[in-house]
Amino acid sequence: MSTARPDTGRGNPTLTLVAVCLAVLVLPASLTGTSVALPDISSDLDVGLAPLQWVVNAYNLAFACFMLGCGSLADIVGRRRMFAGGTALFAVSTLVSAVTSSIEVLDVARALAGLGAAAVMTSGAAILATTFEGAAQARAFAILGSSAGAGLALGPSTAGLLVSTFGWRSVFFSHLLISVLVLVAVPLMPESKNPAATKVDWAGTTTFTLSLFCLMYAIVQGPQQGWTSGTTLLLFTAALVLMALFAAAELRQRQPMIDLSLLKQGRFMAVSLIPVALSFSFVCLLVLLPTYFTGVTGMSTNASGATMLLLTLPVLAVPLVVSKLVKSGVSTRLILTLSLVVAAVGAGWLTLIDPDVSVVALVGPLLLLGISMGMTAGLVDGAAITSVQPTQAGAAAGLFNTMRLAGEAFAIAVMSAVLLNSTRSHISDGLSGVEGANGVDAGGVADRVISGDLAGAADTVTGSARSDFLDLLTGSYTDGLHLVLWVVVAICAASAVLVSVMLRERAAQPAAPAEAVAEEATV
Repeated sequence: MSTARPDTGRGNPTLTLVAVCLAVLVLPASLTGTSVALPDISSDLDVGLAPLQWVVNAYNLAFACFMLGCGSLADIVGRRRMFAGGTALFAVSTLVSAVTSSIEVLDVARALAGLGAAAVMTSGAAILATTFEGAAQARAFAILGSSAGAGLALGPSTAGLLVSTFGWRSVFFSHLLISVLVLVAVPLMPESKNPAATKVDWAGTTTFTLSLFCLMYAIVQGPQQGWTSGTTLLLFTAALVLMALFAAAELRQRQPMIDLSLLKQGRFMAVSLIPVALSFSFVCLLVLLPTYFTGVTGMSTNASGATMLLLTLPVLAVPLVVSKLVKSGVSTRLILTLSLVVAAVGAGWLTLIDPDVSVVALVGPLLLLGISMGMTAGLVDGAAITSVQPTQAGAAAGLFNTMRLAGEAFAIAVMSAVLLNSTRSHISDGLSGVEGANGVDAGGVADRVISGDLAGAADTVTGSARSDFLDLLTGSYTDGLHLVLWVVVAICAASAVLVSVMLRERAAQPAAPAEAVAEEATV
């Protein structure tokens, strides 16, 4: 992604920053907010787990897959034009999502919304890179990262309130309203292109997109088709081959979509790995916990959203504390490493969760997990951009956001598969102990359990045995969630060690002072 200066002036920098950050705010909220609405969507449209999962997966998959392609195309057709087109596509797709009564149409609309989101994210980052310079650019990217964090944080609670008050469709209508406001500001934003970019890197775009698609599709469909089935193994193999072809194609390009030299910069890669690791903890739990709360603990959608505030509010408050710590002399390396340690501790503590857990018992672990994300919000974005040469800022922003979004999509797909596989296995093992449960399809029941329909799943067994069967379902779901949490502990603990070691390396150019990065994150 080029950092060439705008062709038509800088427009209104303040308005540009507000518009881009407002657009980016709604993109993660569309993921986490929709997750809260899934049980109501399932009940209203009467659908199973597989098509229901694609309401989230289609959006996240398209978002991640088309990041690089949209960034490359924006350099040619113009960043503002791509931003406007992406916002418009997101708005129209969100409108369709809000009014349709077909799960197939909803899934397709969500995929198109993900494509629009990719165009918004890549072009928005490029617009900021060309509108601001130096310290102001670091400040802009820090605010952009904080906006994305706020979207993740506020998505579940606002969606819970909207769903309980107006129904699940209101979640999409709220995102539509914000998109319309952003479109109003587009004419006042600057336009820019990359003069050196004359054609789309179709080889790189195609191989990267197909590679990521094959990988995600294999993970999502693996529990249904079997991990050792020919289709699943073929998809994994295709993903590896296509990624190798992508790397080969980029090495031959004069203007590659990814500046592969960034992969050799230890500090940049360490900072980029942090949001990927936290995707397995904070982001995945934003998606998985609301369904558990409503389906197992019996919370209402509104109560579930309110409980999720324990997880999300620290993301808004902790960055201010972190900024003061960094400016007082605490190293960025220590804070970023500790964020992963705190996430591991919080996930381990959250394994106390069970069907009878009280909200009071959840306060500690959820706050710790939220604090871990808040320790990096804003700071990690600024650190990534300032860890490379100024001329690489645009390319670094593109790769950083691609890794973050691909990491989120990958983490959600993996953890959802782990939860489903574990729950299905526990149900299958326990069926022999439930009278009248012979012949029950453990896979089909597990699908209904994970989608939040425990009562409907329990109705598979009638009579006095239903209570025992319901206990088996809730226990299996809880055991599956516990396994997910222990996987999170392992990933975050290992990542803490890796990041700490990698951050010892000095970049070719000294990074911007930690105090400056921290100051930008407070705005």
